[in-house]
Amino acid sequence: MSAKIKTRNSLSLTAARKIILTAQGLWGPAPFGSGKAGVVRAIEKLGYVQIDTISVVERAHHHVIWTRVPDYTPQHLHDLQTQDRKIFEYWSHAASYLPLSDYRFYLPRMHAFASGKRHGFVRNRRMMTFVLDRIRAEGALQARDFETPKGARSGPWFDWKPTKIALEQLFMEGKVMVRERRGFQKVYDLTERVLPPGVDCSMPSPQEMGRFLVERSLRQYGLATEAEMHYLRKGHSSQVRNALGEMCESSEVLSLQVEGLGAQEFFAFSESLKSLTQAQPGLKTDAKTGENSVFILSPFDNAVIQRKRLKTLFDFDYQIECYVPAPKRQYGYFCLPILWGDQMVGRMDAKADRKSKKLLVLALYLEKLIQKKLSKRIHKQFKDQFQPSFKKTLQSFAKFNGCEKVEMRGKGVVKL
Repeated sequence: MSAKIKTRNSLSLTAARKIILTAQGLWGPAPFGSGKAGVVRAIEKLGYVQIDTISVVERAHHHVIWTRVPDYTPQHLHDLQTQDRKIFEYWSHAASYLPLSDYRFYLPRMHAFASGKRHGFVRNRRMMTFVLDRIRAEGALQARDFETPKGARSGPWFDWKPTKIALEQLFMEGKVMVRERRGFQKVYDLTERVLPPGVDCSMPSPQEMGRFLVERSLRQYGLATEAEMHYLRKGHSSQVRNALGEMCESSEVLSLQVEGLGAQEFFAFSESLKSLTQAQPGLKTDAKTGENSVFILSPFDNAVIQRKRLKTLFDFDYQIECYVPAPKRQYGYFCLPILWGDQMVGRMDAKADRKSKKLLVLALYLEKLIQKKLSKRIHKQFKDQFQPSFKKTLQSFAKFNGCEKVEMRGKGVVKL
């Protein structure tokens, strides 16, 4: 039985946001450092970085890391996966890069798939054996190295051919891993040939799993509800509940309410609350320039991916609209959230025109709440601090996308 959890602390919304943004690496200049070491620290702290195929601007996994490690290049990620083997690919809430130190905590999911859990396609054991035998004999292979058997029909999963389905099933079961990516295409190899020596492959106990999920959630989010700790992890709710009760009983974790959010219960490490500074809360300031920091975030950024949480804690009602029919889009195909200090202040629909080396800003919107409440002081702060900082961030973002110029050509309430 878990200990009974009682709310014992109250936290202002401003302080809550600071804890969250600090954990996310969006509060303070380059908190994870630089280079490959900075990338490893970022992925370890965030817990995962989602892999995405959309390339209107630089793909999400590169964008998320660049936001936190300013000197990041895609080569860093490639090297960490293929040479240094500090990270691995697997399914978190989506396809993701994960810290290798967390590998054993994905074994229960692999075991579940090997035991019959479905992942959108029908298991074909004969095809899986054929694919596995070829990789064992020939070495690492891509899906295109397998020809579709004569007379075979395409599979039901994204119209994949049977060998691709077999590869993905073997991947989900943990029998093969992604050794590297070539032109964004996966290269599969036997797990025992990819995992470096010394990786802990012991199956975690229910107690270890529960504690891992609580610790991981609070390290990456700073502040989380119990439900967020087992987000998209069916079957682990009781494990989380038990671990949370024990950690609250020992005061390692504190239960709290955020002012203005009613009776909703959140949790945070006690050390996170102790680390809050006594300085006047407000917008984060860049120590070097004195400008308030602006971040252009990916729609798949860890800080915004849970839309309900984003709405609750940042009052930002956000939806990526690339999956919405064009006539029904309100802000544009691939709008990027804009973070200024501790506030989500807008969204920008952008596209990297790589041939002309231009970053096209198709639309730029400020939140209506921000516009309505712009006092003279805040208006001056916006004009003197947000605009120059945003322009600087926008130029850096353009360069990151391989563009030399920014072209403002769309609609919106703001033209800079």
